[in-house]
Amino acid sequence: MNPKVDEFLDNVKNWQEELSLLRSIILDCNLTEDFKWKHPCYTFNNSNIVLIHGFKEYCAILFYKGALLNDADKILIQQTENVQAGRQIRFTNTQEIIDLKATVKAYIFE
Repeated sequence: MNPKVDEFLDNVKNWQEELSLLRSIILDCNLTEDFKWKHPCYTFNNSNIVLIHGFKEYCAILFYKGALLNDADKILIQQTENVQAGRQIRFTNTQEIIDLKATVKAYIFE
């Protein structure tokens, strides 16, 4: 666990519980925790895999190469038409994260 992420989560105003839950799910997948672009970032073999962040209306996990994932559950969202590879899964409460925990892990391992 990275102390910069601890500090980030301690100071975040919205989505603190949800982002903490996403963090624990991601760390359970044996990714390395880093802090890049002012957000928690998770890597495998020095390659960026996912980023967690909060917005006004939702929090999200961003897969850097999400366009390459087999999105069988059709839950990945392209942020804007200008984003090429990145895809998000958006959440508005902890129960949504709990319900999609297995799917999130499967997407991370893919």
